[in-house]
Amino acid sequence: MTATILFRRLPAMTLLFLTLALGSAAALPRSELLVETASSQFRFEVEVADDPSERAKGLMFRESLADNAGMLFLYPEPQEVEFWMKNTPLSLDMVFVRQDGTIARIAERTTPFSEEMIPSGEAVSAVLEVKGGLMRELGIAVGDRLRHPAFSE
Repeated sequence: MTATILFRRLPAMTLLFLTLALGSAAALPRSELLVETASSQFRFEVEVADDPSERAKGLMFRESLADNAGMLFLYPEPQEVEFWMKNTPLSLDMVFVRQDGTIARIAERTTPFSEEMIPSGEAVSAVLEVKGGLMRELGIAVGDRLRHPAFSE
């Protein structure tokens, strides 16, 4: 009888464990980021991924993203990086950013779930991911500048 009670409670205990584990997962810190063009300024609220495990997960499994939201991947030193879209159902714009905050490259409207590598093309200190097509829609281009505490002037 004791074993029967344990097996009946096992699914409930598993659900409780998963709920506690997922509920206690720390959310990424959020920060304000400005993108400046020659004629405009756009404000985003970004999640900051600044350690290897946060950067590895990124926006995987996200099914929606607000127009003014994104994720900022920060690296301790400028380096060439590659991204992919495995497990990512959203099309994204990937904005590769130099240490001074200028945009080095924009990979537009990436393909959801693709395992094709998307390279930075040069050493960067950050990558900003936002909703696919947004950079073109806002008129943001290579050479424009991101303003955030992570970038030197």
